[in-house]
Amino acid sequence: MSVIDHVRSPKPTAFVLAGGGSFGAIQVGMMHSLAKHGIVADLVVGSSVGAINGAYYAGDPTLRGVLGLEAIWRGLRRHDVFPVTWRTMLGFLWRRDFLIPHDGIRKLIDDHLPYRNLEDAKLPVHIVTTDIISGDSVVISEGSVADAVVASTAIPGAFSPVPYQDRYLADGAISSNTPVRVAVSKGAKRLIVLPTGHACSTTDPPVGAVANALHALTLLIARQLVEELEELDPEIEYFVVPPLCPLVGSPYDFSRTDDHIERAVKSADAWLAQDGLAQQGRIPHEARPHGH
Repeated sequence: MSVIDHVRSPKPTAFVLAGGGSFGAIQVGMMHSLAKHGIVADLVVGSSVGAINGAYYAGDPTLRGVLGLEAIWRGLRRHDVFPVTWRTMLGFLWRRDFLIPHDGIRKLIDDHLPYRNLEDAKLPVHIVTTDIISGDSVVISEGSVADAVVASTAIPGAFSPVPYQDRYLADGAISSNTPVRVAVSKGAKRLIVLPTGHACSTTDPPVGAVANALHALTLLIARQLVEELEELDPEIEYFVVPPLCPLVGSPYDFSRTDDHIERAVKSADAWLAQDGLAQQGRIPHEARPHGH
């Protein structure tokens, strides 16, 4: 059975995008391959860095749109997303309960996204955040896309929680990093999950507070993904695009973006050529927690 047979599914299909810091570049390569093969979503659910990628994709769900997102990623440097300076360090030590301002993420959204409110995207897009007090998932589907994405990417300790209505919101990874249940609750009957993976070929521990926090979140992602998928109703179809393995580096390191994108395109191409979209309910080894 060829890939083209699966392009149009009668079941509402969601792209489900997980978190993972700079490993979000891997999702961009996956989306490039899917778009190139004519595979599109009916709705998008994103958490953490997956919220950034998902919001951009929902604004232009075409290969052209994905190539535009690719160009943005290829130009990113760590400082664009995590602007840590001596001034922010001193602020953290003396005045504030967070290390990094939200300015970098907000500027990325304001500069590159062609719409301002989530309901104006071309596809329904749902951004997953966490109520920092209760720990519950809070899904934002309308209103300011910048506010929603900033909240979904607010790693506790590194970024301050974001006030939203009567709540304080933080990184969606805490409560639902690969938010498959959210996608189902929003009407999806078929899920295409785009995980970022985690570093699995290094014995060197991450260096620095933010790097350690991101590494821990990527490990949490892998475990949550397996648990959520295995508990799904059997009537829900799901397909997991295999993440990269071996994966070198840190989700705090943006110097490997080009390599991550190019490898992910080739890997997803190979998965599709091997009828990956005919293998319903299979969780690839690369997406499961594993050692070096």
